[in-house]
Amino acid sequence: MTSLDGRKYDIACGQIDIGNAATEMAERMKKGVPQANGTIALEPTMDPADVARAVVYMASLPLDANVQFMTVMATKMPFIGRG
Repeated sequence: MTSLDGRKYDIACGQIDIGNAATEMAERMKKGVPQANGTIALEPTMDPADVARAVVYMASLPLDANVQFMTVMATKMPFIGRG
């Protein structure tokens, strides 16, 4: 794991999970996608700039502080894991 292996070299790492940023990849969300209950529903998206701000925040921390995991998703997106 990079987080542990990098410590002695002052290397910090973190993971960011992104949900429904309004990019080309998420274009299908506007037309409707399968849901856990078998229905097709539109899903909200968020501005990719919000993801960029999260990445900049993580990268701006000093080496004695770190974000291990962060999830950034559209506020009204279905619950994580489609549950």
